[in-house]
Amino acid sequence: MRSTRKIAALAALVTAVAGRSASAQLHPIEQGNKGAVISYEISFPNIVHHEAEVKAVFTAVPPGPLHTRMARSSTGRYALHEFAKNVYSLKAVDSKGHELVFTRPDPYAWDVSGHDGTVTITYTLFADRADGTYPGFDAAQAHIQPQGTFLYARGFEQRPVSVKIHRPNPTWTIATQLVPTADPETFTGPGMQYLFDSPTHVGPIQWREWTETNGGRTVKFRAAVDDPAPSATIDEYAEGAKKITREAAAVFGEFPAYDFGTYTFVACYRPSCNGDGMEHRNSTSVTGNASMGTSALRELGTVAHEFFHSWNVKRIRPATLEPFDYDRVNFSGELWIAEGFTQYYGPLLEARSGVTPSNAFVRSLNGIVNAVTNAPGRRYFGPIGMSQQAPFTDAAVSIDPQNRGNIFISYYTYGAGVALAIDLSLRARGGKTLDDFMRTMWKNHGKPEVPYTLDDARRALVTASGDSVWANDFWKRYVVGHELPDYPGLLANAGIVVRKAQPGIAWIGDYQFRPLLPQGAAQGGGRGAAQVVAPLTINSNVLVGSPLYDAGLERGDRIIGLDGRELTAEADFRAGIAAHKPGDKVTIAFEGRAGRREAPMTIIENPALIVAAFEDVGMNATDDQLKFRAKWLSTRQQ
Repeated sequence: MRSTRKIAALAALVTAVAGRSASAQLHPIEQGNKGAVISYEISFPNIVHHEAEVKAVFTAVPPGPLHTRMARSSTGRYALHEFAKNVYSLKAVDSKGHELVFTRPDPYAWDVSGHDGTVTITYTLFADRADGTYPGFDAAQAHIQPQGTFLYARGFEQRPVSVKIHRPNPTWTIATQLVPTADPETFTGPGMQYLFDSPTHVGPIQWREWTETNGGRTVKFRAAVDDPAPSATIDEYAEGAKKITREAAAVFGEFPAYDFGTYTFVACYRPSCNGDGMEHRNSTSVTGNASMGTSALRELGTVAHEFFHSWNVKRIRPATLEPFDYDRVNFSGELWIAEGFTQYYGPLLEARSGVTPSNAFVRSLNGIVNAVTNAPGRRYFGPIGMSQQAPFTDAAVSIDPQNRGNIFISYYTYGAGVALAIDLSLRARGGKTLDDFMRTMWKNHGKPEVPYTLDDARRALVTASGDSVWANDFWKRYVVGHELPDYPGLLANAGIVVRKAQPGIAWIGDYQFRPLLPQGAAQGGGRGAAQVVAPLTINSNVLVGSPLYDAGLERGDRIIGLDGRELTAEADFRAGIAAHKPGDKVTIAFEGRAGRREAPMTIIENPALIVAAFEDVGMNATDDQLKFRAKWLSTRQQ
């Protein structure tokens, strides 16, 4: 744990760095911020019950109402989260302490009138989900996600901010990308966008620091880890992060120009945090719901993914996310690049840096290849269309049934599948790689911070490949369209096989049955009335293309017979299917909303695939294949 003296020394150093040319280095949205400082304070007198007391002071307020709001969305998320729902006991006063009247024009806003140029707003905030989106407070820590913590005022977004954090425990320290001051509890930022992009964690943090240089740029890295794990585990975590940062920089040839010369891994691994990762401009928030214990390896995958984002999405930024709108959802068709390519590079960086063995990366391809190949969603949307589903899928909440299992493939997974296809296609053609595409995007859009469009990305693929015919054809078929890349052929170049995981095994679809409840047990949705759920009741989407779907079964239907035999137990049903072979025709009986029905059903072969290195399945790879794989998965560091 760092002492207050060390924090103050770091504050002086970082403040000096920031003073050189802060406005020139900042995100374009923050350039030219003007107006009086907005002062925030947060304290935790009732932290054991997950409450914080927040104060916001706005000065030099022009005549007329001050329009204040809580954000409705969150940096790096693409759905609504409605943070106003956890705000209560709100009051507003003027400079003399006179209470002011406010109105509520909508559920997210407080319009304050009758002020004298100063408005001080206080409120209580409840927060009990500490992750990359939500704040969370308890006796063990205080995890502040600013967009879900601090209200803002329209028209004041470019004013600089000051944040005073009253630590619940004086021995705790504070991790944030906000700029420190001589006071270890006070930090500053250049504006609302920067504040809301600055996750902040307060707790018994274990700190590790190191310095890296690449491309003529030196960066101070900090791992701020709130975890009761042994010191040796924190050392392992920091060492893994160090290797990953070096390997990521090698892809682009340099580190980004972090605004204040510092990048911070803000990490919490304890039961009061939820598993998540969220990228930010000069930091990342990484959380898990348990201590790392004696091994940091399981958390480094998130570190790799989020750190790659400091290039891809925080600077190589889609125009559809620029600026990020905290009042509604940004609608983007580029998330397959922003998130999907990052999803591809995360495990690749781990393999290249030696954090994990290369066969771990090969295993990670199983989920990608299976989803893009077999998930029915590809019938309906390509990667652009999947990206545009984000407002309904990215932690979005609804209570009505959805058909996502049939129409959606995560843009993380689909984008990673496109990245894999581009990388292997370019490598097979000779000389070029996906790294060349990322460097082109960095040169054209990331480094100068010029947001890109889909057509910009297409042109970058043309430039990086050096072959406009191939690039435009790929784009038409696999990006605008939704054709399936030739994964078996592409991966064979690296001595990696794609084949059926269970050849010859009977399959009727992937499904789940609703758990059988004992007599008298209550099932949700019945106003407390006791219900008994019958056995063999389907409790998952029935997937398009599966025999169950073609036979007309749907969620909520109860299977009661197979080939004329009555069924009452799941084991009997599964055994009945297993006794058949692909191509067999059976009769399935079921009860649904239309009563009892019977239908013919043709059993097919399980379509699940396995992706594995030749040597792991008893095959022999050639020298050329092994060289191809080694070049793909080896370090890029000079």
